[in-house]
Amino acid sequence: MQEILKTTIIGLFFGTFGTTIGGIIGVITKRHSKKFLSFVLAFASGLMMAIICFDLIPEALEISNLISSIFGILLGIVMMIFCDKLVEKKFRVKETDITKSNTLLKTGIIVSIGLAIHNFPEGLAIGSGFGASIKLGLSLAIAICLHDIPEGISMAIPMRNGGMKKGKVIFLVVMSGITTGIGAFVGDIIGGISEKVIAICLSFAAGAMLYIISRRINSRSK
Repeated sequence: MQEILKTTIIGLFFGTFGTTIGGIIGVITKRHSKKFLSFVLAFASGLMMAIICFDLIPEALEISNLISSIFGILLGIVMMIFCDKLVEKKFRVKETDITKSNTLLKTGIIVSIGLAIHNFPEGLAIGSGFGASIKLGLSLAIAICLHDIPEGISMAIPMRNGGMKKGKVIFLVVMSGITTGIGAFVGDIIGGISEKVIAICLSFAAGAMLYIISRRINSRSK
């Protein structure tokens, strides 16, 4: 139980720390250009791709087999598609909301909800990573923390430009990172069942992250 609690705290700390730092940067920076936002999101995507290619998938293949890894990746992609469709349906910005500040504010809230959902598989990767090895768990936690900084920026910018108070922006940014700790808790528990389950969890996180990256690149290219 102590190990599970320790893993949860680590996931919670690194998840909230990265998004909080990004949120603070997004709030205090006076000018925000599309080029700057595109750069930080591209940096986050590149870092996440490195996690997928050099940590998650190789580790999943090492401790299990190709079929389990493919199953986990596909499951992660399908789950993220479902979550994205649900968020878009429930919190879509309506065309009747014509004021720029109102649209920006709603966009920021939608982004924060989406990132809160997306942070869960990141926490799952940390929890199942610790199930595989301490080194993998720590490396994933640090990499995900760095990756969450630009995500926090992308969340804070539209909410702040939409007129939301700084304190509330930071609060929502911190709350979105809590799901990383929840994911780490779940990943450590179910990862303790068997090595095959750990492999599926790692590949599930990889699939979810792949979908997030592809969706982000697609949205920035429009």
